[in-house]
Amino acid sequence: MNGNEKEQMESMEDRQRSWEELGISNDFLFGKVMQNPELCKELLQRILPDLKIDHIEYPELQKNIKQDIDAKSVRLDVYVKDEKAVVYDIEMQVSDTKELPKRSRYYQSMIDLQLIDKGQYYNELNRSYVIFICPFDAFGKGRHIYTFENICKEDGSISMGDEAVKIFLNAKGTMDDVSKELKAFLDYVAGKKPVDSYVEKLEEAVKEAKKNREWRHEYMTLLMRDQENQKIGEKKMAKLIILLNEDGRLSDIIRVSQDEEYRQELYEEYHIS
Repeated sequence: MNGNEKEQMESMEDRQRSWEELGISNDFLFGKVMQNPELCKELLQRILPDLKIDHIEYPELQKNIKQDIDAKSVRLDVYVKDEKAVVYDIEMQVSDTKELPKRSRYYQSMIDLQLIDKGQYYNELNRSYVIFICPFDAFGKGRHIYTFENICKEDGSISMGDEAVKIFLNAKGTMDDVSKELKAFLDYVAGKKPVDSYVEKLEEAVKEAKKNREWRHEYMTLLMRDQENQKIGEKKMAKLIILLNEDGRLSDIIRVSQDEEYRQELYEEYHIS
């Protein structure tokens, strides 16, 4: 076995171990488990207990949105509607990328573009919820849940009424600010043992999902593609840094490591593809 074959074999074994070790906090597995409408509906009820959801439907599984060739594409983990045509996007977010507020804004705007056609009135836009489930505190205040709606800055009693809601859940919250049912789910996301029947069903669904050979193949293919893209990105970045150094653009070397948009601009400037 040559070096390349050995590396490929080790990479495959790593991906196999990765699949076996996945839990509900993995976005791919979470999306598959939430294809069960009863599990998904119960989760929404725990997050939004004031809503009485009779049933949900799936317009698309892991909906992909891209408006035009130059737009940034979006793949939504769980995209469902209820019987009142209220739209819910549920995202499992493990990495704290420090950009979730802006990402939630982008996701909601892209969803809106899918909900209204040319000639329709704006008041026909569905009420929508973008929900991020995180094993970290995106806002650093110790809350389990942060809910955002547009209100008047000068008079907090005035709501804009655009019916666009963003919710960020924190599995590591310290406050007593959610129901015991939602807390049980968030504890499970954080890696704790199931403590109620719903979370036990989730754990069983996770085990069953990992037995699905088609899903395992799909996950490994995506993982391999991500690893390949990462290697390509690292090579592009290394080439860009060399060229910037040769041109004496030392401040840009620091900036491109932090600013993805500026990095893309410089890739175009230096014709790096």
